[in-house]
Amino acid sequence: MKKGISKLTGQQKAELEALASMPDDQINTQAVPEQRDWRDAQRGVFFRPMKQQITLRLDADLIFWFKTRIGDGYQTSINNALREYIAHHAHETQP
Repeated sequence: MKKGISKLTGQQKAELEALASMPDDQINTQAVPEQRDWRDAQRGVFFRPMKQQITLRLDADLIFWFKTRIGDGYQTSINNALREYIAHHAHETQP
């Protein structure tokens, strides 16, 4: 379990399930202050995609290229390159 995250009690789970089953227009949001100024808002700050550790064999020259140009964070750059490839080829149909 990650630091700072505790398990929910049965009552908390029941409350969340009850809220999840309610239509949005029936949820009382009056206690939540309305945000009017979004100039300093940052998108995606709290979202972190799930990562899965794998063993992947890549050509040594590819790893060398990313390590020498990127340094620390080269694995994230490889991940981003793969995402860019997928986005570029997303419109193609599978065989």
